[in-house]
Amino acid sequence: MKLNGSVVLVTGANRGMGRHFAAQALERGAAKVYAAARNPESVDLPGVEPLRLDITDPASAAAAAAAASDVTVLINNAGVATFANLVTGDPALIRQEFETNFFGTLNMVRAFAPALGANGGGAILNILSVLSWRSPGLGHAYAAAKAASWSLTNGVRLELAAQGTRVTGLHVGGVDTDMLAGIEALKADPADIARAGLDGIESGALEVLADKVTADFKPLLSADPSVIYPELV
Repeated sequence: MKLNGSVVLVTGANRGMGRHFAAQALERGAAKVYAAARNPESVDLPGVEPLRLDITDPASAAAAAAAASDVTVLINNAGVATFANLVTGDPALIRQEFETNFFGTLNMVRAFAPALGANGGGAILNILSVLSWRSPGLGHAYAAAKAASWSLTNGVRLELAAQGTRVTGLHVGGVDTDMLAGIEALKADPADIARAGLDGIESGALEVLADKVTADFKPLLSADPSVIYPELV
C-alpha cells in the first residue's frame, strides 16, 4: 500500500497528531487528503479538503463516507482522554471515553468499509496506546477504552481481510499534544509518531510499536500480572 496517489481521510485532523498525519500524507504524494473535524473551519492546513465529522454520531460518519467515497486510506486518529477512573469517576465521562475511543472508531470502520472495498481494499490505521495493555494508575477509563479498541482492531482486521483491506494498529506512549498538556511524562514528538504510522501503512504492518515505551512493554504481556503491576506486590 503506497500513499503516493492514494486518497486519505484523517479524523481529528485540525490539530495535534492528526494534523501531522494529514501533512505527511500530502508530503508522501497523496492525491487527496480529507481533514475531518467536528469544526472543519478550524482546519488550517493548506492542500487538504476539510470535512465535517463527529465520529460519535453514526449518521455523521455515514455522511462523511458518502462525501468521501473515493477514500483508500482511513486513519482513525480522533480520541479523547477524560482522566476518569472506573470506580469513582463520573459515569458520563467513562461513557464519553468509550463513545469516542471505541464506538467512534467502530462507526468509522463500519461507514467506510464498503468504500474501501470498492476502491480495491486500501488500509485502515487505528491509533491505540501502550495503555491498551496496562492501566496507568489513573484515568483507567481511557485504558479500558483503548484495550477495547485494540480488540476491535484485531476483530475488524479479520472481518475485512476478505475484501483486501489491511488494518494496522499503531501503539503509542505519551505524545506531546494538547491531550497531555500539563501532564509530566515522557512524550514523543507527534511528527515522529505520524511518520511511524504512515510507514506501517506502506509496509503492510499489522502492528506498529511507535516508540521505545511501547516496544519495551510489549514483551511483558506474557508476564504474570505481578510483573506488570509491581505496585500491587
